[in-house]
Amino acid sequence: MSRMLHTMLRVKNLDDSVAFYTRLLGMKELRRREVPEGKYTLAFVGYADEESQAVVELTYNWGKDAGYEVGTGFGHLAVGVPDVAATCESVRRGGGKVTREAGPVKFGTTIIAFVEDPDGYKIELVQRG
Repeated sequence: MSRMLHTMLRVKNLDDSVAFYTRLLGMKELRRREVPEGKYTLAFVGYADEESQAVVELTYNWGKDAGYEVGTGFGHLAVGVPDVAATCESVRRGGGKVTREAGPVKFGTTIIAFVEDPDGYKIELVQRG
């Protein structure tokens, strides 16, 4: 059976990005791999092990501290949370950026919000009971 494994994001500061996803969104750092010959480090974060759920692969290319352009093709990651408003407040208290406050999706009733990680990647928070 086929399934989604991970989404890879290039980041300019691995520690800041891991802290955002773990401290502010409640994920766990599942594993980290240093690749000296390729001059990069990978950190995999998620809510469960990679065998049961898709995760986010954060890729830091050594010496690429200026960052990347997010681009116009990328939309956002979506994370289901029990309380969108509380998660927004937690992100804000932790120094993160809330770009759309909690509220119903346009033309619907599902409660959503948007936050940004340290590199400007958008994460949609979707309320799940």
